[in-house]
Amino acid sequence: MTQSHIKDLYKFIFKSYDKPFLKQHIKKFMELDEYLPYSSTFFCVTNTQDLTFEYVSKNYNACLGLDAKELKAKGMRYFWQRIHPDDIDAWLQALNSLMEFTLSNITVDKRKDANYTWNFRLKNADGVYVNVIQNTTPLVFDSAGKPVIGLAHYTILDANIKMEITASAKLLNMHNEYETIYFNNYSQKLLSDGISNRERDVIRLLVLNQTSKEISDKLNISSHTVDTHRRNILKKLNISSTGELIGMLKTKQHWL
Repeated sequence: MTQSHIKDLYKFIFKSYDKPFLKQHIKKFMELDEYLPYSSTFFCVTNTQDLTFEYVSKNYNACLGLDAKELKAKGMRYFWQRIHPDDIDAWLQALNSLMEFTLSNITVDKRKDANYTWNFRLKNADGVYVNVIQNTTPLVFDSAGKPVIGLAHYTILDANIKMEITASAKLLNMHNEYETIYFNNYSQKLLSDGISNRERDVIRLLVLNQTSKEISDKLNISSHTVDTHRRNILKKLNISSTGELIGMLKTKQHWL
């Protein structure tokens, strides 16, 4: 395959992004996958309505030592059964929160510009739980505007790397650059124990470097109320400053 042919494939896939024709997408992904090098990342075309994988790339076997045909035959439930038992609850919370955030905060016309990332540990063919970072871009939506078909990239990291389960949502801005609009850490209990939902909203916006005025505008509350939430958060977390809080939380998302 020539370089120009590969570029043409990429152009086709992303040119038809606004009105994707799934069979054509998958056909082109399959053609492109044949020539992509082996790496620590594999991709799948996911179907959350049927809990199936429309396509699984060749690197699935290279990354995990597992059979792609078996994954396609058994679907998502088989894949989920391989997630580390200790990660299940946090992983489910992350997925539910991302869906709730999408339906509540991203308009239907902008959802095609969204991108989601989360992580978990998965058992490979040797019985070792390796770290998996999943990044998913929606391709097709149902009548309610929920993403049902997506392009998912899975990056495999060494099992010895300790990672807390986090999730984020990004959205393309007017400059076609992804901006983080949602982030949460589902392994860090101090952010779930004793912190109210409104305080959690404030924390999320603080991590995005929003000022009290910007936070008050986005949450439709006064700047005084934002400052009260900030003081309460610091007291609950036994932290001396907002800067310390932001620094602590940002270190938890260095891999995003």
